[in-house]
Amino acid sequence: MEIILFGSFLILLFIGVPVGFSMGLSAMATIVYMQGMKALLPTSGIMYASMASETLLAIPFFILAGVIMEVTGISARLIELADACFGHLKGGIALTTIVAALVFSSISGSGPATVAALGGILIPALAKHGYRKRHAASLVASAGEMGIVLPPSIAFIVFAVVASEYERISISRLFLAGIVPGILLAVAFYLVARFLPLQAEGAKTTARSHVDRAIGRGRWPVMAAFGRGNRSGASVGSSGEVGGSSRPEHGGGTSTPSTPAGAGGGAASAAMETGRDTLLRELAPEPVPGSAPEVAEAAEAVMTIRTQRASSAEIRKAFLRALPGLLMPVIILGGIYGGIFTPTESAAVAAVYALLVGLVVSRDVKLKDLFRIFTQAGVQSARIMFIVAAATVFAYAITKYGVAENIAHGILSITTNTVLIILFINVVLLIAGMFLDAISAFYLFVPLFVPVLLEVGMDMTSIGVMMTVNLALGLVTPPVGIDLFVAAGIAKIPFGEAVKGIWPFFGAGLVVLMLITFVPAVSNFLPNLLGS
Repeated sequence: MEIILFGSFLILLFIGVPVGFSMGLSAMATIVYMQGMKALLPTSGIMYASMASETLLAIPFFILAGVIMEVTGISARLIELADACFGHLKGGIALTTIVAALVFSSISGSGPATVAALGGILIPALAKHGYRKRHAASLVASAGEMGIVLPPSIAFIVFAVVASEYERISISRLFLAGIVPGILLAVAFYLVARFLPLQAEGAKTTARSHVDRAIGRGRWPVMAAFGRGNRSGASVGSSGEVGGSSRPEHGGGTSTPSTPAGAGGGAASAAMETGRDTLLRELAPEPVPGSAPEVAEAAEAVMTIRTQRASSAEIRKAFLRALPGLLMPVIILGGIYGGIFTPTESAAVAAVYALLVGLVVSRDVKLKDLFRIFTQAGVQSARIMFIVAAATVFAYAITKYGVAENIAHGILSITTNTVLIILFINVVLLIAGMFLDAISAFYLFVPLFVPVLLEVGMDMTSIGVMMTVNLALGLVTPPVGIDLFVAAGIAKIPFGEAVKGIWPFFGAGLVVLMLITFVPAVSNFLPNLLGS
């Protein structure tokens, strides 16, 4: 029975069936095999009940808030503020990248969204300051990992819902528990970037001529890197330069990103390129027209290599421009921990606040833009909720037919050494993160591993943070590595080249993961301190 459930799931994934459909179809095949067609009747009710959860209602609201804040150009303003504060330091551009990602992650709650929003400006700027393109892309992609670790993390919301069957844990506690690990990841990635070798001084100037194409002088800088919404008319090239080139090379067209492998054709490369194009289209929809100067000014600021500290007036100006975005996490977390509203209510408040900022304060959002904004948020939410519904049926099959118990007994029969068991589960999750998103992985592995981890003495908070950080590393791990795909697309380098630059950051992430895994105080300190 386990062979049917997991075997059919892996086969469907291998032939290219989307994860949600793979989980749903393999679960239904197992149910039919065990009990016949009539046993499928309850599945529709199970799927509906999973999506109708009041807790999961926070997901579409947080997505909507993130989309609106992206449209208002807040990412460019956060970069401008971080650069004003830290740009003069040695390695200041790397610190600017990390700090901007740290703050934007607490607004978007999404790794790919963080990379897409910040990469168009920061990757060319990192190249200008001497970083190799593969390291620039890898740093921004790694910084995007914080998007699912820091609150408001959609991954934590899903984990709390799935794990409630074994032990109830509040979303607010998980949100607090993710703050220290998120900061540790930020410090680890900065330390790696700080000691990376820089290119010769003369090579630094090569990025400057491409910055206009990289940012597109448009609202959503990532669009220029995908060859859409580019006011300057530049198309996506294959030159390998940051920001791309508007001139065809080697006789080839310039409308398609390089293949992830970096060379060659064939069916496998074509399939991967098609999948990559689809992914980039999903993550970067058509831009809403808006103010180009916000993005342009921020880009020019970080492209300049600072030698002196910014003046108080510059910092004050940058702070006031970024203030609407900085207030978003304050409102969300302050409202939750001040007892004013629940996490679900905080998501609704965040969406309303973002809408007011866009329409009234910055006035970057026009009434005609609302249809596109709500459509984009709706599509993203529907994609997640469908995965939730299908994965719930998969988890139902795992629980109903004793798969979880069998695997738990199998693991414990091999060894009772707590360290080996936890390391084994970490390895499995790392491998799974190479292919699955966090939401699908939670529905697949929480029923399998949470009982085992509770049995060996881990607390639910540490389990949730460990699994989330583990799966966050999967965002930059080949062969999928969504964050790394997006960053490579923006940097205009082959995916294989970006993979060469990711390993120092991945190693730093592993160190933080081991610290979180074996030192529970890292996750529990802040929630315990605040009595959550």
